[in-house]
Amino acid sequence: MFENILKGKTAIVTGSNSGIGLGIARSFAEAGASVVINSFTDDAADHELATEIAKEFGTEVRYIQADMSKADQCRALIEKAGACDILVNNAGIQHVAAIPDFPVEKWDAIIAINLSSAFHCTAAALPEMQKKGWGRVINIASAHGLTASPFKSAYVAAKHGVVGLTKVTALEEAGKGITCNAICPGYVLTPIVEKQIPDQMKTHHMDREEVIKNVMLARQPSGEFATVEQMGGTAVFLCSPAADQITGTTISVDGGWTAL
Repeated sequence: MFENILKGKTAIVTGSNSGIGLGIARSFAEAGASVVINSFTDDAADHELATEIAKEFGTEVRYIQADMSKADQCRALIEKAGACDILVNNAGIQHVAAIPDFPVEKWDAIIAINLSSAFHCTAAALPEMQKKGWGRVINIASAHGLTASPFKSAYVAAKHGVVGLTKVTALEEAGKGITCNAICPGYVLTPIVEKQIPDQMKTHHMDREEVIKNVMLARQPSGEFATVEQMGGTAVFLCSPAADQITGTTISVDGGWTAL
């Protein structure tokens, strides 16, 4: 459906050597875009991953290291890429604790990586988009950008902030050929989530299917995980002509979580 729809465009996806970010990067490559993937590491495996995606889809894919907790590195990522038609602010981390016990360093890191990095990358990318008269900014928020859960104060605060930043970006760029939207996933079956299942089985004395249904997907009415491919397809759609007038909004991919 989206074959070569992004040919000639350069997409940067932060936090994209695994999980949702990788799924989006792969979908962009499949749609013909040149892609920059990113994380804070700089291992041979990171660069090999870029090479593998490039070979699979026949497009340019590069890996650029940048620590999304550092403002200067966020902005340098955009500069090093050399072009940015599409920016996906995906990088994120999580920590769970009650507010009185929440470590200050964890709060600061989550706000920096989940929220401030989106601001810095967007600020660096917009001038080029403005010159071209076309651009797409996609912020990966969360169902927790629209609702809340206990013990996730920093994550919920950051993701609510991402939704607010999305709206401001859209309003400032309206009429310039630039859109900004937020995708709000519920539970997505990523390697990180997959690794949590055995621990949850031990904690709750349940088998795999019981843990998935009664613990992990308890708030997701569909009873099914979203997939990284669905996240990628949603992101590509937001870059297509069909989405030219979709801006400043949230798209929930959460199996009905936020409809409750």
